[in-house]
Amino acid sequence: MIATQNPRVLLAGFEPFGGETVNPSWEAVRAVADEPPGGVDVTAVRLPCVFGAALDVLREAVRAVRPGLVLCTGQAGGRPDLTIERIAVNLDDARIPDNSGGRPVDRPVVPGGPAAYFATLPVKRCVAAVRAAGLPASVSQTAGTFVCNHVFYGLMHLAATEYPTLRGGFVHIPYIPEQVVARSEPSLPLAAAAEALRVIVITAARHTDDIRAVGGATH
Repeated sequence: MIATQNPRVLLAGFEPFGGETVNPSWEAVRAVADEPPGGVDVTAVRLPCVFGAALDVLREAVRAVRPGLVLCTGQAGGRPDLTIERIAVNLDDARIPDNSGGRPVDRPVVPGGPAAYFATLPVKRCVAAVRAAGLPASVSQTAGTFVCNHVFYGLMHLAATEYPTLRGGFVHIPYIPEQVVARSEPSLPLAAAAEALRVIVITAARHTDDIRAVGGATH
């Protein structure tokens, strides 16, 4: 089904965290906003890597922009490709402190909220489109339990409770090469990550229905 929603797209990326000096999610989002794909109006917002505050910033951006589509992104160091998240869970369980020193454990993102939300992007269609563009991508079944999942769940809850026509989802981006010069970790050049995001934006803006394709996991 071809989407007929409004062409405004909000992209969100995070500030650096965990001792890093750069966050590829924000760098890729900023690159896409500087050179957006045709047919959409892209606004970028930088989120603090802080539980609660990140959702406050995202919520205000949604109210200001009134987008039809929100795509949040985050860093997933150690993953070799862009991973499009399928499910957000109502759980904060921080292995490391956020940038304000907060470290919630076994706490719901939204008290009394549903256990989980599915992304409302055509996840597998987006993966297929990125691969067709010659870039690596896969489906992910978990966005973790740190601030990325916190924002993903908060976004979907906001859509479910306040903006019923809003569609949204989350994409994790690997390290960029300059982050792994002194360590053996997978990475993806920034230009490739930004181009993959452009493909996802266009695919999600044009389609609401997904394709049937293998994207599951055994563990």
